[in-house]
Amino acid sequence: MSLLKSVSLITQDSKMLDLIERINRIADSDISVLLIGETGVGKEVFTDYIHHLSQRGQYPLVKIGLATLPPDLLESELFGFEKGSFTNADHSKKGMFELADRGTLFLDDIDDSPLNVQSKLLRAIEAEEIRHIGGTRPIPIDVRLVCASKVELKDLVENKLFRQDLYYRINVVELRIPPLRERKNDIPLLVKHFVKRYKPKENLDVSDEVMELFMNYDWPGNVRELRNVVQRSALFAEKTISMKDLPDRFKDNDMIENIVKSCKVCFDSGNMSYKELLNCIETRLLADAINKSDGNQSSAAKNLGMKLSTFRDRIKKLDISTPSSGRNQ
Repeated sequence: MSLLKSVSLITQDSKMLDLIERINRIADSDISVLLIGETGVGKEVFTDYIHHLSQRGQYPLVKIGLATLPPDLLESELFGFEKGSFTNADHSKKGMFELADRGTLFLDDIDDSPLNVQSKLLRAIEAEEIRHIGGTRPIPIDVRLVCASKVELKDLVENKLFRQDLYYRINVVELRIPPLRERKNDIPLLVKHFVKRYKPKENLDVSDEVMELFMNYDWPGNVRELRNVVQRSALFAEKTISMKDLPDRFKDNDMIENIVKSCKVCFDSGNMSYKELLNCIETRLLADAINKSDGNQSSAAKNLGMKLSTFRDRIKKLDISTPSSGRNQ
C-alpha cells in the first residue's frame, strides 16, 4: 500500500503502484506532465503528489479548471489584465501564470480549452513569458506545467479541435490514471480511508452486504463518487454502514439487476461488445435517474452522487435525450 498523507494517495493496485513509481522518477524534474483519466479518478490528487515531491514544492501550486470558466474570462484568469483594459477592469490583476511563479500550474480539463486560448498558451509556454490583457510589457514566467484531460487529446488533434503543436508541448510525459472499475482491490482501502475522514471519532464499520455491492458496482464517477457515497452514508450510519444508509440508487437492487440482465442478453447473443455493454448499462441508469427527477439534471446528478458537470458530460457522450425543461437546471 502506498499512502502519502498530505495528498491522500492510497492504493495497493499494481497498475497504480507502477504509476506512482513513474511519478517518483520524474517528479523532481521540470518537464511538463499530461494526466489522462476519466472524471473523478484523482487527477488533481496526483498533481498534488507531483508538486509536493518536486523541488518546487515549497512554492505555490495554482489550479484552474478550464471547463469552469467562459472563454471571455478564461484568458484574463490565465494571463491577468491591466486596469482599464475592458469594461469593469477598475484595477490590474495578476493571472494564474504569475501566481504560480516558481511553483506548479495545473490546467485541468485542457481538452475543453478554446482554440484561441490554446494558441496563447503555446506562446506563453514556449516564450516563457506572458502579457496582461491590455498590457505591452512582457512578464517572465517560471512554472512547471501539469495538464489534465478526461479524453484522448490525440483524437481531438485529429479532429482539429486541439492544436497539435500544443499537444506535443504539454505531452512530454503522459501518465494514464486507471478508472476505479479497473482497480477494485483498492475499494476496501478507500472506503476505510473515507470513513475515518468523515467519522474520525467513531469506530464505524461497513457491512459485508454494502462492501459486496461496492465491489460489484462500476463507479462511473470513480473515486470522487465513492467518496461522496461514503461521506453521505457515514452521516446516517450509527455503528455500521448498512444498506439503509446508502443513497436510493443503491437500494433499488431489483431495478439495477434488471438493467444489467437486459443489457447482458444482447451481450451474450454476440450483438454488442463489452464496451457497448457497459455503455448500455450506464445509459439505462442515467436515463432512469433523469426520469425519476422529472428531467431535473441537478437532482438526477445529486441522486447518483455525481458532479453536475460529470453527469452532463456522460449524457452528452452517450447521447441520452433529456426533457428540454431539465437541461438548464
